[in-house]
Amino acid sequence: MVDPVEPQRYSPAQAIHLQPTAWAAVAVGGLIGTAARHGLGTAFPAGNGAWPMTTFAINVVGALLLGILLESLVRMGPDTSWRRVVRLGAGTGALGSFTTYSALAVDTDLLLRDGEFVAAATYALGTVSAGLVATGIGVALGAWFGNRRGAPR
Repeated sequence: MVDPVEPQRYSPAQAIHLQPTAWAAVAVGGLIGTAARHGLGTAFPAGNGAWPMTTFAINVVGALLLGILLESLVRMGPDTSWRRVVRLGAGTGALGSFTTYSALAVDTDLLLRDGEFVAAATYALGTVSAGLVATGIGVALGAWFGNRRGAPR
């Protein structure tokens, strides 16, 4: 049993950031997520002064999917073996690079530079708020899927 007060100690061989499998999972997932985000951004660009709807949708959908993924994985068991690889590859890699707060910051800055102060404020606050709600819905869906599968609570 892990003591919740005392930090868990790992040997260098156990440290996740030193494992080639972890690096590979994040790298492959990152390539996939970045390519998907770039593809969608290219296919559905926002015009000058326009609300960046594509980036908004990407961040909100990504937050929903990340909530589903992480809650589902937690309900399946400990963060080991294939579950860790899926979390790192799909969660940290793919969804972490698909959703991006750097794009949120750049899009907000561009709106501000164009003098679109209301659009910038509603975009920034709307993205964070909708992302929070989407994450909560994703966690609830992940719990529901986990309960339907008979996973431990």
